[in-house]
Amino acid sequence: MKPDLRQALSQQILIGDGAMGTYLYHLGFPVGISYEELNLTKPDVIGDVHKRYYDAGARVIETNTYSANRDKLSKFGLEQEVEAINRAGVDIARKAVGEDAYVVGAVGSIRGGRRNNAQLTEVEADLREQIGALISAGADGILLETFFDVEEMLLALGIVRELGGAKVPVICQFATEDVGRTLDGYTMEEAFKACREQGADVVGFNCRTGPNGILRALEGVVGHVSSPFSVYPNAGIPDYVDDKYTYMATPEYFADSALKFAAAGARLIGGCCGTTPEHIRAMADALRGFAPHSPRTAARPAATPAAAAQPAAAAPDSGAPAEASAAAPNILELVRQRHTVIVELDPPRDLDIARFMQGSAALQEAGADAVTMADNSLAVTRMSNLALGALVQQQTGLRPLIHIACRDRNLIGTQSHMMGLHALGIDHVLAVTGDPASFGDLPGSSNVYDVKSFEIIRMIKQLNEGIAFSGKELKQKASFVVGAAFNPNVKHLDKAVQRLERKVEAGADYIMTQPVYDIGLIERIYQSTKHLDIPIFIGIMPLASGRNAEFLHNEVPGIQLSPEIRERMAGLEGEVGRRVGVEIGKELLDAAMQYFNGIYLITPFLFYGMTAELTRYVWEKTKRHDFDLYPLSK
Repeated sequence: MKPDLRQALSQQILIGDGAMGTYLYHLGFPVGISYEELNLTKPDVIGDVHKRYYDAGARVIETNTYSANRDKLSKFGLEQEVEAINRAGVDIARKAVGEDAYVVGAVGSIRGGRRNNAQLTEVEADLREQIGALISAGADGILLETFFDVEEMLLALGIVRELGGAKVPVICQFATEDVGRTLDGYTMEEAFKACREQGADVVGFNCRTGPNGILRALEGVVGHVSSPFSVYPNAGIPDYVDDKYTYMATPEYFADSALKFAAAGARLIGGCCGTTPEHIRAMADALRGFAPHSPRTAARPAATPAAAAQPAAAAPDSGAPAEASAAAPNILELVRQRHTVIVELDPPRDLDIARFMQGSAALQEAGADAVTMADNSLAVTRMSNLALGALVQQQTGLRPLIHIACRDRNLIGTQSHMMGLHALGIDHVLAVTGDPASFGDLPGSSNVYDVKSFEIIRMIKQLNEGIAFSGKELKQKASFVVGAAFNPNVKHLDKAVQRLERKVEAGADYIMTQPVYDIGLIERIYQSTKHLDIPIFIGIMPLASGRNAEFLHNEVPGIQLSPEIRERMAGLEGEVGRRVGVEIGKELLDAAMQYFNGIYLITPFLFYGMTAELTRYVWEKTKRHDFDLYPLSK
C-alpha cells in the first residue's frame, strides 16, 4: 500500500505528468471543443494519455477535469454532466496507471486571468460541485491549478477542507507573471503563506511561463515559506506557424531545469502547456537517485527588470517626425546608401514612461535612425505604441517605427489605427500576425485575426493608393513604408524564405529578422535572400545574462543560440553578463555588416545602454561620424 501523498513528498521527489489539453491538440483534437467531454465519449484516448505519462515516469497523475465545472461546461451544453465527467476522470486515470501512482483531481480557476464579474457565490457553487464529485470519486488529492488571485484560491481550498476534511491532500498552484504578484495584489510570498495558513499541503506554480520564469518565481519564496513546493512549467512560449501551435523547450532543457527545481526545494515537478511524455521522461531520468534535502534559502534574484523571462519582441517598427517627413529620406532610401540602424524599445507595462523616454533620448544621441515599438508582443499588455511613437517623435525627433498586430483589432479598428498614424505623420510600420491572446497576461481575451500578416500588408499598401480597406476611395493617399517579419532560426531555411517571398509579393517594402546568434547563419540568410529586391534588417539582441541566454534558446520561438555563445554566457549575471553580451553583439555586427546594410538592434529589458553602445559601434566601424548628413535624429 502506497503512503499518503504528503508522506511521500516528505521523503522523495515525485514526478508529475505533463499537459493534457495541448497533448490532445498534438494528437489531432481541435481547439474549441471540450477536452473534458472526452472522458465520456473517448475514455480510451484519455486513458492512453495517462498511461503514456505513467510509463514516462510520472507518479502524480492529474485527472482530465481542469475545466470540468458548470461554468466552463455550459459553453458546450454540458452543464448537467459535471458529476459524470469528474467521476469518469478519476476512474479513467485510476485504471490507466499502476497502484504506485497518485491520482489527483485537477480543478482550474473559474475566474481565470482577469477579474471578471463572476459573483463569488456563483464561483463557490461551481467549485463546490466539481470538488465534491472528485472527492467522492476517490481522488488521492486535489490539485488547484492556474489560479490568478488569492481570494478564489482560498475559497477553493476551504471547500476541499470542508468536504474532505484534513485527510485530503491539497496542492495549490498559482499562475505566475513576471510582476511577481497575484491578480489581487498579493506578493507570491504572501499568497503562499495565506494558503499554508488555510491548510494547503503543497504550494507552487504552473502555466503562464516556462522553466526560467518559474525558477525565478520559486527563488522568490524559498526560504520565506515552508516547503514542499510544486512546479509545472510550460514548454516555453508557444509559436503559431502555419495555423498550428508549437512549443520550443526541449526534453533536455526540462531535464536540466528539473535538477535546478529540485535543488531549489521543489518536491513535485511536472509540466504544463506544451509538455509531452518525452519531457516527463527526461525529468524523471534526470532526477533518478536525487536525494532530497532541506531546501536552501535561495538568494533573491538581483534587481533586474521584471522580465527575465520576457524576451524582446519579434520585430520592430518605425515612423518619422511629422515636420521632417517630407524632407528626410525614409528607411528604404537610407539603407540603400549606407548602414542604417533601427533599435527596438519595449513599451512599458505600467503607466510610468520615464525610463522609456530616457532610453529613446539615449538612442537619439547615439545616432539611431529609428526606434521601433512592438504591439503588445507575446500578447502581454503594454502601453500603446501609437501614443509612445508620437511622444518619441515630438520630444526626441527620432523616427518611430510601429508594429501593427492582427490579433487585437478587427479591420475597422485597424484602418482607424492606420488613419491615426497617418494624421500623426508616422509612416513606417511593421505588419505582424501577433501572438495568440491565450498565452498573454489576459488569457480570457479574444483573438481577432480578421486577417493575417500577408493580408494586412496588402491592405495597408492599399491605403497608399487612396483606397480604404472596404474598397471605398479616400480623399488622400497615405505613404506607409511597410515591413514584414522573418524568422530564419528554423530547420528548413528554404521554406522560411518561401514564406517570406509571399510577404514580398503582398507588398512588403523591407524585412526585419528575429535575433540571430550564429555567424554562419548570417551568411546563409544573405545567400538565401539576395534575390529579393528589398532591404533586410538583420536582428541582433545583446544577451543580458546566462539565464537570459538559456531562456531565449530554450523557451522563445524563433531564437536559437550557438553552443559557443551559450558557453560564454553560462553563469554570468549583472554587469559582467551585460558586458560579455555586448562583446558578442559586436562580433555578430562585424559579420552582419559584411552582408547587410540594415541593422536591427533589440534592447533587452530596457537596458538601452547596451544598444546605444552597439549603435555607436556601427558608426565607428563605418566611420560615420557626421549624423547631420542625414538629420533624422535632429
